[in-house]
Amino acid sequence: MLKQRRLIADQVASTLFEAETAIDAALGKAAALAGVMPSMRAEAGLSALVGQGAVEWASRSITALTEARRAIVEAHKELSLAQKQIGLGAVMYGEPDKPEDPGVRALQVVPPAVAKAG
Repeated sequence: MLKQRRLIADQVASTLFEAETAIDAALGKAAALAGVMPSMRAEAGLSALVGQGAVEWASRSITALTEARRAIVEAHKELSLAQKQIGLGAVMYGEPDKPEDPGVRALQVVPPAVAKAG
């Protein structure tokens, strides 16, 4: 039974990592597209109005892909919990140096700069 759970977990983990990689690749490509269109338009000497709609839609795709990335990260966290629930908590999947919660960052107070006397 444990061996079967391990085989299933291996397949799920592999598919999860593929999905994460695909989303990251798509996000990078969408960002490149959104970035290259304005410079190519300018290089061609065209009005800023030309292709504005395409730039806006490409930018929206970045937002959508960022939301997809957040969703797959949340799914990853849930699968980590399920891994423990099925008795595979000691099995290592993916990168060993995962942060505890990549979505939470602590804010720190930065002291104001002190002017040096000249």
